[in-house]
Amino acid sequence: MKFPMPSLPLRIAAAVAILFGALTVVSGWRALFGGVDMGDVVAFVLWFNFLAGFAYVIAGIGLWQARVWGVKLSAAILVATGFVFAAFAIHILQGGAFEPRTLGAMILRTFVWAAISAAGWRSVTSRGAPQS
Repeated sequence: MKFPMPSLPLRIAAAVAILFGALTVVSGWRALFGGVDMGDVVAFVLWFNFLAGFAYVIAGIGLWQARVWGVKLSAAILVATGFVFAAFAIHILQGGAFEPRTLGAMILRTFVWAAISAAGWRSVTSRGAPQS
């Protein structure tokens, strides 16, 4: 099956998504199953990020192939990350224990997926819709 050649920004976004996803899965695996004390982790954030790592890789593959579903998945990841970030903020505001690095990681994830989603949507609107 032949796919259209994605634009350079879309290829960069795809590569970032795949690499970010692989690193997320590895770090999540270590935190969940590696027997390493990670401090005051917030379980729902940790599990979301670990499972989302697989979606990151899948979205990256879709973006690399210039597929509409890759763009839509990227947007869905951004929205889901926003919801989890909001729930995490509520957890913090209610006095829940947390690691400050988790706050930084959620900020980073939100900005990364906003950039990836923007690159995908720009590709859809500037070159016509990629293949479904």
